[in-house]
Amino acid sequence: MKNRLQLNQIKHHYGKRQLFAEFNLECETGDVVAIFGRNGSGKSTLLEALFGTLKPDLIDVMINGEPYSPTTKSKQIAYLPQQSFLPKDLKVRDVIPLYFEDEEKQNKIFHAPLIAPIDAQRIGTLSLGELRYLEFLLIVNLPNPFILLDEPFSMIQPLHKEAIKEIIQTTKKEKGFIITDHYYKDVFEIANKKLVLKEGNSIPVITENDLKEHGYLRQ
Repeated sequence: MKNRLQLNQIKHHYGKRQLFAEFNLECETGDVVAIFGRNGSGKSTLLEALFGTLKPDLIDVMINGEPYSPTTKSKQIAYLPQQSFLPKDLKVRDVIPLYFEDEEKQNKIFHAPLIAPIDAQRIGTLSLGELRYLEFLLIVNLPNPFILLDEPFSMIQPLHKEAIKEIIQTTKKEKGFIITDHYYKDVFEIANKKLVLKEGNSIPVITENDLKEHGYLRQ
């Protein structure tokens, strides 16, 4: 059975500026929903509101046809923020059990591509790509049916980008993804639903030329 998330409405303002107008989206199991937008358009705010770390003025979310509060203790949504969240003094091999008690799930991460060479390193010594990839693995393997990814491809090596894309393509069989990233080509490649957040509205796009027409890319 597919899981289905619907964002019907969101309102939030900074000072006198209203950030969202007619913005809505739908994400089902198997979907990779890309949200494109210029800096300051509200992409990160949107993800934080869906996850519950930011309380907007108004938000109307439904999961599987039932009203859902992002602040509920029964989390349906997991979130990879832009900022790193792992303690720098712990080793990779010590962080993984903090997230997963199940040995099978731990081993899935330990044996994931690119993890074995760094499992004895401390978090603070990892490269940006290694750290981002590890955090991505921890989040994507949580049981939550919906995964929010804020800038997962930014400033990381092609090797880690390709690993992340492959895992998303495999994992979307049982999860739905909502992604924002300025490295738009990486997101465009794997997304089956694409939106531009412009002046508070959600505008569906199909081609890269649509991104130009709606002002996200230069003509």
